[in-house]
This record gives sequence, C-alpha cells and structure tokens, in this order.
Amino acid sequence: ALLEAGYPVVGVVTQPDKPAGRGGKLRPSPVKEVALAHGLPVFQPRRLRRPEVVAQLKELGSDLTVVVAYGQILSREALEISPLGSINVHASLLPRWRGAAPIQRAIMAGDTETGVCTMWMDEGMDTGDICLTARVPIGPAITGGELHDQLARVGADLLVETVRRVEAGDAPRIPQPAEGVTYAAKLEPADEVIDWARPAAELYNQIRALNPWPGAYTIGPRGRLKIWRASVVPNPEPGAEPGTVVALVRREGFTVAAGEGALLVREVQPHGKARMDAQSFVNGGGVQVGTRFSPPEASRREPAPGEA
Repeated sequence: ALLEAGYPVVGVVTQPDKPAGRGGKLRPSPVKEVALAHGLPVFQPRRLRRPEVVAQLKELGSDLTVVVAYGQILSREALEISPLGSINVHASLLPRWRGAAPIQRAIMAGDTETGVCTMWMDEGMDTGDICLTARVPIGPAITGGELHDQLARVGADLLVETVRRVEAGDAPRIPQPAEGVTYAAKLEPADEVIDWARPAAELYNQIRALNPWPGAYTIGPRGRLKIWRASVVPNPEPGAEPGTVVALVRREGFTVAAGEGALLVREVQPHGKARMDAQSFVNGGGVQVGTRFSPPEASRREPAPGEA
C-alpha cells in the first residue's frame, strides 16, 4: 500500500524463512517475496532486540517505522530507530482485543463490530496512543479468513492515511481508555476442540472464527472430524445428551445436540481427507441418528490417526 501511494520504503524486516511442507523446505514469508520483487533490502533477524540489529536498521535512515503483525514486542531502542517514531496497524478497536489473535477472538466472542487501529507504539503490548481508527461490522456468517482479508484492505488504506497525517505533522495521539481492555490470547490447540456442552451459538462462532485456520474439530466413531460450516437450529430432541446426532437433514447434513440448541452441520473434513459437504459424509456412513461425538477431554486425549 505504501509503495502504491508513492512512499519510499528503505527496508523491510520480516521473520526468518521457515520450513514448510513434507520436505521441510525453507519458505520465505509473503512479505519477503513482495519486498524482493520490488528490489527492497530485506532483514530477517531472529531477535530484533539485539543491539547490532538495531544499529544496522538505524543505518537505513528511515523517518518512520511501520509495524504490521510482526510477532515480537519491540524494545525501546528498536522503537526509536526512526525519528518520527513507530506506527503499528492492529486489527481491533483498541483497547478491546489487545494481543495476538484479535480477529478470531472477536468472532468467538460474538462481537458484531471490530475494526482497525493505527497506534503509536510503546513498549507494552498494544498499549500505545491511538492515531486513526476505522470501524468494520462483523457479519453473522463471516469467517475468520474472510474478516482477515476485509480488515487487511481497510488497514492498508488506514495506514496510508496515517503516514500522510504523520508527514503533515497533524497525526492524532489519543491515549487508550482504561476501561474496556480485553486480551486476544494466541490460539492454542484447546481452542480447536468443540465442547458440545456449550450453547450452539458459541460453537457456531468458534467454527467460523477458526475457518480456514486452524479449524474446529470433534472426535466421532471414525476419529477426528473438522467442522467447517454449520448453522444454529432448534434442538428437535431437547433431552438428548450434548454431542449426540439427533437428526439427518436431507440435502443439508446432520443435526447435533448442544448444551443449548443444536448445530446443523453442513461441511466437514474427516482426517486425511478433503473437505466435503455433510450430506456426502452422511451418505458414506459417517454418522447416523444416535452417533455420539466425544466430550472435549476425550477429544484432547485422542490423537488423530497417524498422529500418535
């Protein structure tokens, strides 16, 4: 976005190449690929806090540092590399959802609105003064991946406007309020496990928040089953144990009882197979009325086939 807007970029710092795929071949980050395509210097330090790294970056002569999803808390020395300071782009309406996974946590919590903030960075975790804000509604069916892409587009435009305001000398500095602070902890393996004792509305939010990565799963008679799409529906068998298949719905999928209400499961992925519509899974004998999915404790204990 900055290059398209005509701003000179003197260097790019990104994470080191990481092994990927079955062969473990080192793969560069998308940021590195774009930077190299534009002939920009690329730096990939393992720790940006190291004095020699900070000194090397100071030699670039940057006026302003821009940080987006870098994954490390920067030292004061790193934040002061550029004379105009450091600006961060964060995918939430701060101070709500400070931290690593604001997009997924907002959907999981059932929020109906989020947004993007540009922030003057300090040494805390997303605690700096707010510069500019853009609000974005969270649609009732949007997935984590879809919201990520939408916020990325909004954030790119907001960043360009922020840099323009910094250049003009009139960029705001608004302290974050002390009220309304929440933390978006990074996603852990436990977040992927479906707990059927919870209300169906919460499970629905979990499933869409974790689509397309890392996915929400349960354990059935055939092992681990990821659920990619579902809908909240009334429970046709209110007395059924949570996690029990209570109905097969022609051309749509199957209904599972939850702690409150039920989920009509529409798209699944058995371990080791491709994603498929739930009706195909039913046709293949994957579930029937009365099938039980395991509680979360059993799901965490049982590895997927081939993962033991």
